Formats: sequence, structure tokens, C-alpha cells
Amino acid sequence: MGIVAGLDSSPDFTRIVVCDSDTGAVLRQGYAPHPLEPEEGGGRPTDVDPQAWLLSLGEAAGGGLLEGVQAIGVSAQANALVALDHQGNTVRPALVGNDKRAQVAAADLVDRLGSREAWAQAVGSVPQSAQPVTKLRWLARTEPENAQRVAALMQAHDWLVWQLLGRPARRTTDRGGASGTGYWSAASGSWRPDLVELALGQQAMLPEVLGPGDAAGTTPEGLIISAGTGETMAAAFGLGVQTGDAVVSLGASGSVMAVHHEALVDPSGAITSLADATGMHLPVVHTLNAVRALRGTVEMLGLDGGLEELSELAVKSTPGAHGLVLLPYLEGEKTPNLPHTAGTLSGLRRESMKPEHLARAAFEGMLCGLADAMDVLRGRGVDIRRVFLLGAAAELHAVQAVAPMLFGTQVVVPQPADYAALGAARQAAWAMTGQLPLWQGAAAQVFEPGEELAVGQAVRQQYRAVREQIHPGAFA
Repeated sequence: MGIVAGLDSSPDFTRIVVCDSDTGAVLRQGYAPHPLEPEEGGGRPTDVDPQAWLLSLGEAAGGGLLEGVQAIGVSAQANALVALDHQGNTVRPALVGNDKRAQVAAADLVDRLGSREAWAQAVGSVPQSAQPVTKLRWLARTEPENAQRVAALMQAHDWLVWQLLGRPARRTTDRGGASGTGYWSAASGSWRPDLVELALGQQAMLPEVLGPGDAAGTTPEGLIISAGTGETMAAAFGLGVQTGDAVVSLGASGSVMAVHHEALVDPSGAITSLADATGMHLPVVHTLNAVRALRGTVEMLGLDGGLEELSELAVKSTPGAHGLVLLPYLEGEKTPNLPHTAGTLSGLRRESMKPEHLARAAFEGMLCGLADAMDVLRGRGVDIRRVFLLGAAAELHAVQAVAPMLFGTQVVVPQPADYAALGAARQAAWAMTGQLPLWQGAAAQVFEPGEELAVGQAVRQQYRAVREQIHPGAFA
């Protein structure tokens, strides 16, 4: 038996799991928040000193947590841009998260390359404010002196791996992390330095892209450090998803990603073509509205019991919510592409104006929106036979009752766990042994559509009819 560790440096904290390399059994765990000051108004900061990630890592690993560990894997937040000067020092704080300051830069990049289609062909995605390529353009436009000092580019997991190895001359990344930058092509498996120059105004060194199972290096103490990967890819690896599986994430916004054998080029920009941590691909479709639609309904109904009470109300209604349909486009929507629209509540009749029907319509609207996103992938030939549901809302009775019939598949709700950290640990075991570890899948509840499949199809048809009436041709 070997012992490996996986650490996940999320936007808010570091979690570490120490595992048996043969079975994946968790032996020890550690946790520490990042020492960050929230922005005025309470939001997450968009400029972060990467040293905060190291401090959090050190605290999480305290008390001898890593004693006996032979290999470490690193998962970290996506879309963090770490710009270094010629000495390897940070030019400025890392640009992290969905930085709305970069929205104009995203549109500028589309114009500079010629079209959204050109970007999709080049790197499998259209520039968005969260992506490093867009943050580079923002840097060149708003901080030109800092931009001129940039000599090398890294992401959060690249930088942490580099630090753990003692800042060697060789800098590395993996396919998963590289695929989210906006200047690496998942289809060709290569960097696009011309797009870095297009955004930044000059060339910059890019890390070597390692293959699945490769090690980034070994510390002087003999500790193997694996390639590392992005948080999304690590979570998929930790869950054990494979061809035929999709993962639906229920946050304030939502996403659907699935394992596929090839990169997808989508000129509309609806699909972001990512690579995973195993050599496969992870096409992703995002929605802007998921649990925020449920929380808004809770406030509308004045429920003190929050989402749990909303769920209890919803299961008192019936499929179709007595004709009520909620199009949950409260923040505009990305899938379909309706950035300036608002939500719609349709089908109000005297008999439908009851709290339980509105509650049911909120759950059905959220899940129909995600089913629409799933159909975008299916329409491009992605096989989806099983859906993993992630997020606290996946534990709600109403979600578990409604999702299988609307998705038309088996739905798996994994037991809550640190799947990104587990995926990082599994990658460490791969780098240590040279073989893909066949760890047991996540403990989970499984729900089947069963006899309600036809009912779910009718609910989705009711939803589509309203969507086409209000937004004709939205998915044309």
C-alpha cells in the first residue's frame, strides 16, 4: 500500500485528503480557509496574492497530515491568471473568478480575431470574462506597464505545483487546465501563442503540457508531484465519470458537462470544449440560472424554511404544476443565448395560483433549463445515459423526484465529499505507479425515471411550448 495526497485549492479554501493509493480510502483530511479580505459589499476579491494559497495550504497540511505521503496531486480553481516577470515573481495579484471588469475585453477579442466562429475553431470556446485570455486583454488595455513586464503565464494549479517543486526552471501544466485558458486548443492539443500575443500585445512563456499520469517532478525529499489539473477536471476524475456520463452542477448558476471522445467546435459559443484529466474531453454547457431561481421563489413565497420548505411544497403539487411554467431566465440567460431577457411565469389561472404549484414550477423550470443544456450536447452526438447531480440542492426531495423524468436518464446523487481533492489524489497515485488507479466509485443514491418518463416528456413539451412562444427560435 502506498499513501498519496490530493489538495484542492478552491476560491475560498484548501482541502487536503490523504488516501490509500490502491483503494482510494481516505485516511486523513485537512482544511483551511484562504486568508482573504472580502471586497466591499461582501463579494469575493478578483485580485488575489497567490501567497494566500500557499499560506492556506500550509495551514491545512499542519499537524503531520502529510506524514508518509509519497505523491501529491494538486487541483485548483479555474480561470486564475498568474502573470510572472523574468525573475519568476508575480507582476501583480492573480486575476481570479468571473471578473466582470473584463467583459469589454472579451468583446474586443472577438472583434480582433474576426468572429465568435473563429475563436470556436481556434480553441473550442468564445472569449468570456472569466477566461485567462480575456484577463490578459484587460491587463494590456488597463495596466499597460504591468502588461509589458509579463514574461510567463501560469494558472493556479500550475503555480502551486511549481512552488511545491521549489520553483524549477521547467514549468508545467496539464491538458485540463490548459483547455480553459482560451489560448490552448483541445482539438489539436497545442498552445496558440498567437492568441496570447493578440491579447497581451507580446509573447509570453507558456508551461509544458504534460500527459495524463505524468509527474511534474520530484522534490529533493523524493515526494512525487503530479501534473495537477483544474478543479472541474479533478472533480470529474474523483467522481469516476466515464463515457455516457454527464455531471450537472446545481449552483446559483448551472452547468452540464459530459465525457466525450473528441473536442467539439461550436460556433455559437454555447459549448466550451475542455479537456479532462484522463486524455478524454469534457464539453461543457452553462446556464446562468439554477438555484437562484429556487431562492427567488422562496423569497416570493415568504418561506422561512428556505429551500427545504420549498421542496416540501413542490412535492404536494403534480407534474406540470397545474399548467404553471417558469422560464427561469432571471439574470438573462446563456443557454439559450438571451443575455438581456427576464424570467417569465406563464399559465396563471385561478386554480394554479397556489404556493405548491409555484414551488413545483420553480423546480421544473430550473431542471428543464438544464435539460435544454443537456440537449445541446446530445445534439452534437454526446452520449448521455447517466447523470451525476452535484450541489447542495441535489439533496432536495423535489430535485430527486423531478430530475430523472425530465432528464430521461438514471440520476446519481453522490454522497457529499471532496471530489476535487479526491481526483487530485487519484492523479497522484497514477503518477506514482504509472497505472490508472481503479478506485471504487462514489457512494451515491440512484434514481430511475421508471414509469414517469412519459410524464417528464409531457412536462418538457409544456415548457418548450412556452419558451417558443416567448422566445421563438431561441435554439435555432
